[in-house]
Amino acid sequence: MEGKMKPLNVAIVGATGLVGEEFISILEERNFPINELYPFASENSLGESITYKHKEIDVIVLKEEEVRKRKIDLALFSIGAGLALEWAKLFAECGAVVVDNSSAFRMDPEIPLVVPEVNGHLLKDCKSRIIANPNCSTIQLVPFLKIVDELFGIEKVVVSTYQSVSGAGKKGIEELHSQVTSLFNGRNVKPEVFLQRIAFNLIPQIGPFFEDGYCEEEIKMINESRKILEKPELDIDVTTVRVPTFYSHAESVWIELKKGCDLAALREKIDDSEEMILMDDIEEMLYPTLVDSSGKDEVFVGRLRVNREGKNRLSAWVVADNVRKGAAYNAVRIAETIMGDMHE
Repeated sequence: MEGKMKPLNVAIVGATGLVGEEFISILEERNFPINELYPFASENSLGESITYKHKEIDVIVLKEEEVRKRKIDLALFSIGAGLALEWAKLFAECGAVVVDNSSAFRMDPEIPLVVPEVNGHLLKDCKSRIIANPNCSTIQLVPFLKIVDELFGIEKVVVSTYQSVSGAGKKGIEELHSQVTSLFNGRNVKPEVFLQRIAFNLIPQIGPFFEDGYCEEEIKMINESRKILEKPELDIDVTTVRVPTFYSHAESVWIELKKGCDLAALREKIDDSEEMILMDDIEEMLYPTLVDSSGKDEVFVGRLRVNREGKNRLSAWVVADNVRKGAAYNAVRIAETIMGDMHE
């Protein structure tokens, strides 16, 4: 925990979704100081409840009067960007600090976009009542890039992602499960959540395409990485791929460096980080997989190697749980930092 906080009134907006449920789990695990917990969701969740510290709490339908009649100190948002634009400012106007997990505010120059171990300094004396939580695939990438840049400098970055279906929420998980079951039973499948069949397949598109051929997820990673690292001219290219796994994303990262790479120094720096785990020993066949990172808070790094033709090129394999590290955990750490500063 960052700082000392008095118990807060905390709202979870989108409490019945995949990330909303993870918010609640992490708040409980970290013993976040909560006075009252308010789980908000759409009318579709009317009558449902969530469990927090063995207590059942009824879901509150997201309506203006329900927000205004409660004194909310902190609101953790996990709803679509359109809804976030509509509701986050109301919560902020009513006195809450909002940490939003959507793309709604990420590129707003007035709103911090934060991964605490990378640019947490932006939260010190932060005046904004809305803080943006980055995209899941960006959150796991930028801590590694920051370490590499500090040690060797970065000229260029090329990333290919392998992103699990949970990135599309509960419906993504259900679609993969149902398609696998149908195919094993000789039945045809019809894609609904994803544009192509996801079972036993790879889809090289996440989000709609732009005219230049890049898809939405790729542009998010490019723009967000530049903002978080405070490198607006960073030369970075990304290809994003949806893969038929349930949890955790993996990234193949290639970096052209400004100076020669000392792998021993890089491994030591990663190993020293509280938010990263080094799994990099080819003699022991040690490297991170999705299974290793699932349910964990850290970014896992392995397959570190310099290019055979030149030591100014580095390749790596970076893995993290997209729902936990790539969404809920990062948002809660933002909340701990900024609310700790406000209430210490």
